[in-house]
Amino acid sequence: MRVDGTRLLMELPLALAEAPPPVVATTDDGTGAIPAELRQWLVRLRLLEGVPFAYLVADSELLPEESIRWFYVDRRWTDALVQGALAVGTVNSDDRTQLTAQYPAVRDELDREERNLRRAPGSDRYAGETGPISGFLLRSRAVSGWPALHVRAFSIDPAGADDARVPEDAPGRMRLLRLERLAPAVLLCLFDGVPTVVHLEEPRQGVQFGFDATGEDDDVRATLRPRNATTFDYLPGPAIDVPFRAGATGVVDIQELERRLATRVGSGAADGLDSAEYALQLVRFPFRQVFGEPEEPPVVVVFRPTVSYATMVDRVFHTGGG
Repeated sequence: MRVDGTRLLMELPLALAEAPPPVVATTDDGTGAIPAELRQWLVRLRLLEGVPFAYLVADSELLPEESIRWFYVDRRWTDALVQGALAVGTVNSDDRTQLTAQYPAVRDELDREERNLRRAPGSDRYAGETGPISGFLLRSRAVSGWPALHVRAFSIDPAGADDARVPEDAPGRMRLLRLERLAPAVLLCLFDGVPTVVHLEEPRQGVQFGFDATGEDDDVRATLRPRNATTFDYLPGPAIDVPFRAGATGVVDIQELERRLATRVGSGAADGLDSAEYALQLVRFPFRQVFGEPEEPPVVVVFRPTVSYATMVDRVFHTGGG
């Protein structure tokens, strides 16, 4: 008996018990090679949803603690993954022939839908030629400590470099195809293209207080950069070593810290610190880690002449200065 190709493709999700859960599509344009529901399901499979972690990282030593690994996605591998999923529903050679003939159109649709999976509702659909997919796996306590870690990728070094606040629709800002925690301390990110610079930043939803600490357990050391109580700017000079109470590792000696801050003019500690002034000194802005090689500034920015060419000619040739 001949199996209808469209019906075959619609029933495929039921045959894949270990694959990602299907996503119910609210509408179907009716013009694609496959139904919208199945198309979304295959796109998520292409973006490695439901793929066992052992296929992404063959050994834990390849992703040790506090490490990040960058990679490209081999489309031949993900194409084979999709073809294998579709082949589950084939019964005879006629089914496989239909699937083989239809697959180029299926692949083109999946290429387009990869870029629109995270598209904001009501926004324009992304079109154009599809490019490579790249990404990273991050294993760090920062992932578990800040579940809402921000990731931003750029095809060009953004203006302002580390201090830049670049909106999503800004030129050079790249789209995220997937951003998900695979484990409490493991983050997977996929980019639509190959970024030049990537920013990882703590979430900005809250205010944090603390010191710059190094070491662990009984060997913790911390420093504090005093701020000007009026302008909030960092005061010149070295950072202050944060004192801890004797026999209580990690417990700050507040009174001794106040005495050390009092020695720095402008900190406001000379007449004592109240709780608000302590908060001023301890507030910490979200930390941002920048990966990549930012573009070097042009020579005209690095070298700014302060003497005009005419003045140099006059001094060298007319006054005998050379």
